[in-house]
Amino acid sequence: MTTKLLLPQPDGTRRPYSLGEPSPYPASAGPAKSRVAFAAAHVVCNPLADNTPTAPASLDWEATLAFRRHLWSLGFSVAEAMDTAQRGMGLDWPATRELIRRSLAEARSVGGGIACGAGTDHLTPAPGVTLPEVVAAYTEQCSLVESQGGRIILMASRALAACAKNPDDYLQVYDHILSQVNQPVILHWLGDMFDPALAGYWGHRDIEAAMAVCLSLIERHSAKIEGIKISLLEARHEIAMRRKLPPSVRMYTGDDFNYPELIEGDVQGYSNALLGIFDAIAPAAAAALQALDDSDTARYRAILGPTVTLSRHIFQAPTFYYKTGVVFLAYLNGHQSHFKMVAGLESARSVLHLTGLLVLADKAGLLTDPERAAQRMQRVLALAGFE
Repeated sequence: MTTKLLLPQPDGTRRPYSLGEPSPYPASAGPAKSRVAFAAAHVVCNPLADNTPTAPASLDWEATLAFRRHLWSLGFSVAEAMDTAQRGMGLDWPATRELIRRSLAEARSVGGGIACGAGTDHLTPAPGVTLPEVVAAYTEQCSLVESQGGRIILMASRALAACAKNPDDYLQVYDHILSQVNQPVILHWLGDMFDPALAGYWGHRDIEAAMAVCLSLIERHSAKIEGIKISLLEARHEIAMRRKLPPSVRMYTGDDFNYPELIEGDVQGYSNALLGIFDAIAPAAAAALQALDDSDTARYRAILGPTVTLSRHIFQAPTFYYKTGVVFLAYLNGHQSHFKMVAGLESARSVLHLTGLLVLADKAGLLTDPERAAQRMQRVLALAGFE
C-alpha cells in the first residue's frame, strides 16, 4: 500500500508523491570486519526547554542515548560530541561534558565502541588569545575524556585558527597535547566549508601546503596518533594524503560527498569511516559494509549509490547546516518525537529542502515506516502553512 503526499514545489505548485516500501535493511548488524566505521551522532534536544540560539543547551538524555544504542546495534562505533552533535553551533561545554560522561557510561554498559571529541570550544576565539591558553583549553577537554575512560578525537580549534600566526604555532600546540595524552588519538581536520572559522588551518590556505604540515606532525607523533579524519569534500586530497600516511596511521574519511569510493578504496589502499551521514543512513551503511566484508562490491555500490544524492542534498551549502537534515530524518524515522533542535537550528533549512530530503530518503530505501514519515511530513508542512 502506497502512502501519498501533496508536496510543495519550488515554482509554488504542489505535486502528488507516493512513498515507496519500508526500508529493506535490517535493524541490527555486527561490526564491519574490513573497515573501522564510526558514525558521528546527533543530539536530541529537550523540546520544552529554552533552546534559543543564546540559551544553554538542554538535551533529552534518554532519546539522545537511545539513538546511540541504535547505532551500536548496527555495528557502528559512535563518534561522540563532534560537529554533528552541534559542537560550536549550540552545544556548549557544560552540556558536552555531560554528554561525554553519559555516553561513555552507556557504551560500557552495552559494550559499544566510542571515541569523543575534545577541542577548545569553551575558549572564545579572538586574536588576543594566546597559544598557552589554547593548550590549556585542549588539556582540559582531553583530560575530561581520558578521566572518564574515553578515547580522544582531537578536534580542530577555532581559537587556534584565530591566534596562530604560522604553521609552527599549530605544531607547537599539537606537540604539547600529543606528548601528554595517554592513548593514541584520532586527529580531526575539518574544512572551512564545514566551519568558516577554520579557514587556513595548519597555517596555509593551500591544501597541499597545509597537508604537508599535518603530515610532518603525524610523522613526529605516529605512536600517539591512531588515525586522522579529514573532511574536505574533495576525494583527491584525501587519497593523496592517505598514500602518504605511516602504515600504522589510519585514514578516516569525513567526506560526505564521496564516501562510497573512498571507503571501497583502490589497489593502493582505502579509507575507514568517521561520517556524519552515517547517522542518517546507518541501516543502509551497515548493510553495505557487510557486503564489502563479503567482497560483494556490486551490492556495496548498489546500496550506497542512492544514498550519495541524499547526502549531497543534506550537506549542500551552507554545509554547516547539515545537522538540520540529519535530525529531520531521525524525526521521520521515529528516533525522536519532535523536530526541534538545540539553538533552534530546525529553522536552518527551508521546507522545500526538507521536502526534497524526504523524497531522496524514500528513493534510497531509508524510511523504516513510510506511513509515519508521511504523517510527520504533513505536520511540518502544516506548520509552514501548507494545509
